[in-house]
Parts: sequence; structure tokens; C-alpha cells
Amino acid sequence: MRLLHTSDWHLGRGFHRVSLLDAQRAFLAHLVDTVDRHRVDAVLVAGDIYDRAVPSLAAVELFDDVLHRLADLGVPAVLTSGNHDSARRLGVAAGLIGRSGIHLRTDPAGCGTPVVLADDYGDVACYGLPYLEPSLARGVLGAEGRGHTAVLSAAMDRVRADLAERPGGTRSVVLAHAFVTGGEASDSERDITVGGVASVPAGVFAGVDYAALGHLHGCQTVNERVRYSGSPLAYSFSEARHRKTMWLVDLDEHGAVHAERVPCPVPRPLARLRGTLDELLEKPEFERHEDAWVEATLTDTARPREPMARLAARFPHVLSLVFDPDRTEEGTRGSYGDRLRARTDQQIAEDFVAHVRPGRDADPGERRLLRDAFEATRPERVAEPERAPEGVGR
Repeated sequence: MRLLHTSDWHLGRGFHRVSLLDAQRAFLAHLVDTVDRHRVDAVLVAGDIYDRAVPSLAAVELFDDVLHRLADLGVPAVLTSGNHDSARRLGVAAGLIGRSGIHLRTDPAGCGTPVVLADDYGDVACYGLPYLEPSLARGVLGAEGRGHTAVLSAAMDRVRADLAERPGGTRSVVLAHAFVTGGEASDSERDITVGGVASVPAGVFAGVDYAALGHLHGCQTVNERVRYSGSPLAYSFSEARHRKTMWLVDLDEHGAVHAERVPCPVPRPLARLRGTLDELLEKPEFERHEDAWVEATLTDTARPREPMARLAARFPHVLSLVFDPDRTEEGTRGSYGDRLRARTDQQIAEDFVAHVRPGRDADPGERRLLRDAFEATRPERVAEPERAPEGVGR
């Protein structure tokens, strides 16, 4: 059986101030084309369909369109809710939609009830586990502990119990949205540590032939049977080195896994550049990034004037600006208190002027104004309290 494993679409999400709706539309068209061209038997989407619990109308329209196109191909799909989705909203009309071969799995109570697919070698039981928030899913699943490992283990106990009742040779696939130990995170995943330690061991998936994971945005292999597809698009500059793909998974008659990466369309490359402003504007080695979305980290010791506008002249798609000045040994030695202890108020104020106005120290007139200001706040003498007349207040 040939499966296409994807996740973390985050429909409706942008990249800094840039809309990604067109890029998401292009990805979904690519997904449908991949299903048709590679004769995929089923599509697995492991959570985070949307980027927010109440998605925009444009995001809902994208989702509606791809479901219709998959249904028109006659290819079943199993989709689960992730931690960004509203499970209740995503699961509306799931029973009705399921008649078209589009199976939405959003209720923790249904973890042990699979979508049963079939090929020439028999059945493949496909279990869709929605994102399991420990505080909400613990009671439903009868989990003994309070964390992510406890609820996912309880869900997998239901999966294994159901499998044990099925004919011998039944192959099995699980979709899950979780942070599995050994996975590499990026900056664009929402933290799921609330409710217990975030990571769960890969061993919780023991007993199934393939675990199609979602949540982490980098495509990665935890082991041969446990994989993340990653997000199809980059959603932070921390993903600049990612190669965005889906997994094309072939499950043979014995449940052995052969997996191949299918590249996703790249709307625009990402580049994280570092150097002084002059270096970024002049060095020929940065020429290849001129059409990329750019995050520029400036190392100038003094903040340049209008850096974003000047960078945009060479990098028209610059989106993020970070300041990380190179500090001299003199400037970094000792604590903040140590560096101020031997300096007068006047000297500290002049240093501040030089820091916030790059390349220009306070001039003589400004130093005089600062000196006058400090003098005005410093009394000439400390007046002694008046002594009360004899007999008064006694």
C-alpha cells in the first residue's frame, strides 16, 4: 500500500508580514498532483490543518477545495486535529464527510477505532490520534499519569487492543501529533509543555508498522517506522536549512516500510545573513540571496541609520532585522555595575548619547546641556532641619 504522509499545513498562516495563501494553494495543488501521479492509495495528514482554532474564511476555502479534489480522485484521506486546530470545529460533519472517503479524526474517544483500508495483501488498519492535551484527554482515555506520555500511551493501548482482535497479518498505521524524544524542533512550533513534559519516547508506538507524526516542522526520521513529514512550507527563519518534503511510504505485504521524500514547492528561499551593514550591502558573496526572504543580523558596534531601507535596496524581500553588535574585549569585560562604578553621571549620559546616535559623540554644546541639567538637579547644600523653639512640641 502506498501512503502519502504530510502534516502541519497551518492554513492561513503568514511569514512575518507576507501572506502565504498563494504558496499554500500551490502546495495543495502539488499534493493532489502527487497523489495522482504516484498512484497513492491513501493520504495521511497528522494534524495542524489550520494555524488557529478559528481559521480565516480564505483558509477554510483552501481546505474545502483540497478535500473535494481528493474525493474526486477517489483516494481516501485520514486527517487528525493538531494543537493549533479546534478539534470540535474541524470535526463538524465528520461522519457525513467520511462517506466520501475523507476521514476526520478529532475525538480522543475514537483512538481505538481505525479507518480500514485494503489492498491485494489484506487490510491496513489506520488509527488517527488527534492531538491529546493531557488535562482534557486523561479522563476520556483513562490515563494513569498526567503528562503527554501517559495519555499517548493510553491511546496506544487502545490501538493495540483493537489490533489484537483483528485477523492475523493485518498491517497497521498510526497518525499522531506529538513531540517525540529525539526530534529536532524549530522556532515556529507552538509549545506544548502545558500539562506535563512535552516529549514522549518513540517506544510508545511499539506494535504498529508505521507512525506518521506531525508537530515538528522539520522532515525527520526518529526510526525507520516513526517519522515526521514536517511542514510543507517554512514558517520561521529557523527553518532556513530545511528541505520541505512529504513522505511517500510503501508498506509491503509483511508491513515492512520503504519511504521516499517528495519535495514541496518553494515559494521563495530563506537566507539568514550576518555582518556589518556595509558588508551585507557590498560583499559579492551575498548576491545569490538578493531574491530571498532575508533575516539580516547586523554586527555594527554602532547602530546604522535607516538600516532596513538601505538593506531593501539590495534585498527587496528583507523581512527581519536583528542587532547583535560585535563587542570588543574592553567593552565586554566585567559586569554592568563594574563598568559604571568609576564613571560620573555626566560620562554615563554622554556614553548613552553615543550609543543611541551611531557614530556621533556628544558635541561641546550637548555636553554643556547635560552638565547644566545635572547641576540643576544637584542642590548646592543640604539644608539642616530647622530646630523647633524651646517648649514647642514637647
